Amino acid sequence: MFWRRRSSEDFAEEIRSHLDLEADELRRQGFSADEARRRARVEFGSVQSAEERFHLRNRALWVENFLRDVKFSVRQLFKNPGFALTAILVLALGIGAGVAIFAFVDAALIKPLPYADPARLVRITESEADRHLVNISYLDYLDWKRLNTVLSSMDVFSGGNFLLNTPSGTEPVPAVHVSAGFFRTLGVTPALGRDFYPSEQVPGGPHIVMLSYGAWERRFGLRQDVIGTSVRLDGVSYSVIGVLPKSFQFALANQADFWTILQPVSDCEKHRDCHNLYAVGRLKDGVSVRQALANMESIAQQLERQYPVTNHGRGASVVPLSEAIVGEIRPILLILLAGAGLLLLIACVNVSSLLVVHTEHRKREIAVRGALGASRARIAAQFVTEGLVLVIAGGLGGLLFAAGAMQVLTLLISNQATARMPYLLGANLSTHELEFAGILVLLAAVLFTATPLLHLLSSDIREALADGSRAAAGTLWRRMGRRLVVIELATTVVLLSAAGLLGKSLYRLLHVDLGFQVDHLATLVVRLPDVAFPTDAQQVAFAHSLLDRVENLPGVRAVAITTMLPATCDCNTDWLRIVGRPYNGDHITALERHVSSGFFSTIHATLLAGRYFTDAEDASKPKIVLINRAFARLYFPGEDAVGKILGDPTLSPSSLKQIVGVVDDFKDGALDEQQMPSEYIPFNQNPASDFNLVVRTAQDERSILPLLAATVHELNKDVGVEHGSTMSEVINDVPTANLHRTTAYLVGGFAALALILSAIGLYGAIAYSVSRRTREIGVRMALGAHRSSVHRMVLADASRLAAIGIAGGLVCSLMAARLLRGLLFGVRAWDLSTMMAVVTVLGIAALLASYVPAHRAASVNPVDALRTE
Repeated sequence: MFWRRRSSEDFAEEIRSHLDLEADELRRQGFSADEARRRARVEFGSVQSAEERFHLRNRALWVENFLRDVKFSVRQLFKNPGFALTAILVLALGIGAGVAIFAFVDAALIKPLPYADPARLVRITESEADRHLVNISYLDYLDWKRLNTVLSSMDVFSGGNFLLNTPSGTEPVPAVHVSAGFFRTLGVTPALGRDFYPSEQVPGGPHIVMLSYGAWERRFGLRQDVIGTSVRLDGVSYSVIGVLPKSFQFALANQADFWTILQPVSDCEKHRDCHNLYAVGRLKDGVSVRQALANMESIAQQLERQYPVTNHGRGASVVPLSEAIVGEIRPILLILLAGAGLLLLIACVNVSSLLVVHTEHRKREIAVRGALGASRARIAAQFVTEGLVLVIAGGLGGLLFAAGAMQVLTLLISNQATARMPYLLGANLSTHELEFAGILVLLAAVLFTATPLLHLLSSDIREALADGSRAAAGTLWRRMGRRLVVIELATTVVLLSAAGLLGKSLYRLLHVDLGFQVDHLATLVVRLPDVAFPTDAQQVAFAHSLLDRVENLPGVRAVAITTMLPATCDCNTDWLRIVGRPYNGDHITALERHVSSGFFSTIHATLLAGRYFTDAEDASKPKIVLINRAFARLYFPGEDAVGKILGDPTLSPSSLKQIVGVVDDFKDGALDEQQMPSEYIPFNQNPASDFNLVVRTAQDERSILPLLAATVHELNKDVGVEHGSTMSEVINDVPTANLHRTTAYLVGGFAALALILSAIGLYGAIAYSVSRRTREIGVRMALGAHRSSVHRMVLADASRLAAIGIAGGLVCSLMAARLLRGLLFGVRAWDLSTMMAVVTVLGIAALLASYVPAHRAASVNPVDALRTE
């Protein structure tokens, strides 16, 4: 342990012995003791040099120098706490934001799907001329599976809900119906139990279910004997045959607890024009997505020739499964990653400016080092070490910030969004994130070591020893500092513009003209168990009883039923044909809504022509329908639509229904889509086991929600209720609004941080410039310059920088805004009011950041300034 020290001491003792022997010999030759010792040392040479050569033998000098430089760098940071804390915090903010967003990008776009060989998995849908993605019918699925030559397997799934019987009552639970080979196509093996068998996918097959890992954990306590356990779903006993792995997720079907085998027992599976399924497939080896699409399109054309009525205009769509899962969020994540990159750029510019100023203050120290013999390489090594220490500290702080930011970002994702994008919950500081952070740290280290080195190499260090060098140093600001501030301001303009456009788009989306009154509307989803309500008559009777009960509750002004809430999605469509019109196979696609007679008065819709239907018009009466203005304008231009007859493409007698009224358009589809034609069918004539209760109240609508649920259970305790909320909350939580809101908030957060950093950077640059011009300002004021003129001089200097940065930023924003067009609603990519607001905000921030150094410059005492210099 002490070997090196003992060796050095032994060597020193050997030198002393040698000098003593040499001195003794000289004394014997007649020299005095002092003279003998002096001559012995002269002949031996420098003792210190000999000891140093021995000390450096077999040692890595660069390691010792590096450790010495690290200690010196740490002392430098503690000696300048203001510089150190500012640089580390700014750098940690930039790196942390980048790593946090990258974690979500990694979870969604980079990490492979948790399936076997996921690159070969594809999503398969049908398509129409005006719709790229259309779910498929069961009979089409059978034909596609039989006729294709590009897939090794193809299976279907359909989302839904069950009513789970529990000791505490009936509870709605999310479920998915899948074909027998679904999990084998994905390459997923149950963690417990077995998979579905093909022989079980038949009408009258066994009632079996597989559990998600979460359901197994929450409802069965991870019991190993869960296989064979019975659960009652919709009043029917299902046997548990397996448990899915903990890592399994399937974003296209939300987060389902129960997975059952698809048994074609409903009427929908018996009709080719009933489209209620989604398909996934696994490509054969060597088959590309393009080849699979060509094969599926040829099958679609064959089916169109074979079934010209039900399959007219039906094409095919084949996309990689990863694209189907993350395609909607991909541009948003990439924009957020770009925003984080711009914020990191601003942080790096700020820290670079701080380093340049810090280096300028140390020029005299560096000059003294050079005068004492330090080479430029040795000085450069010192700056490299200081840069590494600074960046490592900032990187560690960035990781801590990223960990916290990921928790906050996860909280910003709504439950609805999480259900559709469960992969976002996998964002964490994994190996990928640490590698990404390492790359950022490495790039920052290169930048922060090169910045002071380039500055030192571009100047004559010896000038720093001369008097008055501080005046000459002010040229640094005019050469480099200005450019850094301009880059910083321009980048901030890009982020502020993006945040402004996305924020205005979100505002327009949430304030789109809905065509009905949203306030004081409460909603509740009601699910009737099929076992208890197997017939339409029973479902209608329960709906009438519920409407009567709710209508008599205190504070209720109106109540109605609809199978699809307004302003939620463009789903549940119907194919129609007008009786008496020539037909060439082109059908009408309209949104299909089943509503009670009081629906339109409850939401305060406007009747344009004809009449509403009544409660007396039930299944025993001729079928009727209402349409919206968009339907009438598109298919009955210039004529009265009331009295016309609609039917399915085959005009089957059971499908014929007469138009009795036209209502004004209200937002019945997605918020960001154009108004589609809609048809409104009396609930009495075509009921559903799942429907939405809509209640208009005189008081706060949220206060009545518990009472509504209790009223439903008073009628029948086995009926399920869920998603009790206000209509305003429903609109705010639709997927479109959630995506726009999350993007706007995150980019807005980046923009706010960038604005703060830019203001700090501009303040620091102007303050430094003023400090370097103290003598000049003192001379000006000594010669009679007024304080106001000094004020104007400094503010004018800052204004020029701000103007150049803002102008450059506006040009960059124009180009960047093109990338945002797909995320904007009701806002042009080049929105003049948004750009003017950005210019105003940044201009005010620049003036505020410049005012303090300008005021300080105007307050300079000429005598003190000249004495100091």
